[in-house]
Amino acid sequence: MKKKILSLAVAVAMVAVMAFAMTGCGKSSDDDIKTSITFSLDWTPNTNHTGVYVAKALGYYDEAGLDVKIVQPAEHTAEQMTSAGEAEFAIGYQDTMAAALETEDTCNFTAVAAVIQHNTSGIMSRKGDGITSPKGLTGKTYSTWDTPIEQAMLKTVINKDGGDFNKMKQIPNNITDEPAALKAKQTDAIWVYEGWGKVNAGVEGVDVDYFGFADYDKTFDYYSPVIIGNNDFLKDNADKAKAFLEATAKGYEYAAENPEKAADILIEGDETGSLENSADLVKASQEFLKDKYIADAEQWGVIDAKRWNRFYKWLYDNGLTKTNLTDKGFTNDYLPEK
Repeated sequence: MKKKILSLAVAVAMVAVMAFAMTGCGKSSDDDIKTSITFSLDWTPNTNHTGVYVAKALGYYDEAGLDVKIVQPAEHTAEQMTSAGEAEFAIGYQDTMAAALETEDTCNFTAVAAVIQHNTSGIMSRKGDGITSPKGLTGKTYSTWDTPIEQAMLKTVINKDGGDFNKMKQIPNNITDEPAALKAKQTDAIWVYEGWGKVNAGVEGVDVDYFGFADYDKTFDYYSPVIIGNNDFLKDNADKAKAFLEATAKGYEYAAENPEKAADILIEGDETGSLENSADLVKASQEFLKDKYIADAEQWGVIDAKRWNRFYKWLYDNGLTKTNLTDKGFTNDYLPEK
């Protein structure tokens, strides 16, 4: 009987030792389980997304206990995917968010971080055509998406600069290579992001003129792009959301400090192959954006309520939204505390 008791004690002790080894050495199933997060791009990979690719490649997400999958929108937009819970986070834009925010019953996402601090979009044209400022578009051909906000912004800056919006000829925008289209005289002017379209003109050796919307009206210094998060995920997983943004912030901070290395990481991480032959463009774009990710903000990701609200108030005042969206659609609550 004593022998049986001793054997049982030994067995119990062995089980205890094994359990300790599994838990004490950091190999428990709880420690190994990571929170799965789907991050949707807005389009094919580009330098607006670099911080996310860096955070994944350098293990920042792993360290935060996150398994992040980067996807592209398929049948739905990135905003629709996030609202439906098909993605926890995605790339969005303050201007395109407005329409969704007006339908609160179906809009289920919030902007949680600014990818870059200032709007770097504007109009690019052939060098020497006289479109060095908005009024220069008078009498010229512009490739348009024909959206209400786009039209209203153009009308505002052109007429404010002394031009005539109604005398600008507009044609549908089906352009994929902006510098090539300008060189071939398919159009006179195109709306581009300076850090990609204008930089690409330099890479392709096409001389261009450019003006930024924010340079002619501070109202148009809105947030483009932003990272949006699914509201249900933010509410139910606040700690995980904060961990995701802290790791993402580290990714963008790395990209700001190491643009060439970050560009290589982006190209290597691009599973679509769209950047395979674009190393010169990616590296030049990364060099441009390194000072734009944080710029004059206290840290990466901060959204200034005054600038956010100024744009949404303009939309409402000009009949572009039916409701006043000021103070709606954004939060800084999930950003890292500095």
